[in-house]
Parts: sequence; C-alpha cells; structure tokens
Amino acid sequence: MKKMSKPEKDVLDREIKRIVEDSGVGSEKKGDLRGVFVHKFKFKTIQYLLAYRVDVGDLELIMIGPHENYYRDMKQYLKSR
Repeated sequence: MKKMSKPEKDVLDREIKRIVEDSGVGSEKKGDLRGVFVHKFKFKTIQYLLAYRVDVGDLELIMIGPHENYYRDMKQYLKSR
C-alpha cells in the first residue's frame, strides 16, 4: 500500500468497505488456500487481487497486489506465518 497513489488508495478503501458490507463478494479458494477469499477489482488497466479471511465476524486482510505471481507469493506468506 505504501507505493499506491492517492486515487489507488481511495479505490482500495471503497473495495474494502464493499467486502465489509458483504464478505461473500470474493471467491473462496480451494486446496492450500482453503478459507481464503479473493476479491478482484480494476484500477485503470491494472487488475488487483485482495485476499481476506472472515473469522467469527472479524475481517482479516491478507494481501493485495496485481495478478502476476500473486497466488505463489500468498502461499509463501501464509506458510511463513
């Protein structure tokens, strides 16, 4: 998020609010990433993916980034935790 511009952060905030209102907006992943939801959205021409989990009403944001190597990086991050 540190590298994002102000308009990108505004779009991200809007998408996070959308997830808070309806946590089923993303698609649930299978296999190693079971329990993780990924919401896809575009800013200009770049498609971003936002991974999150819902646990007893709490929303845990895991990772945001462009599609390139996203799932590989997310698996590595979750294994290191």
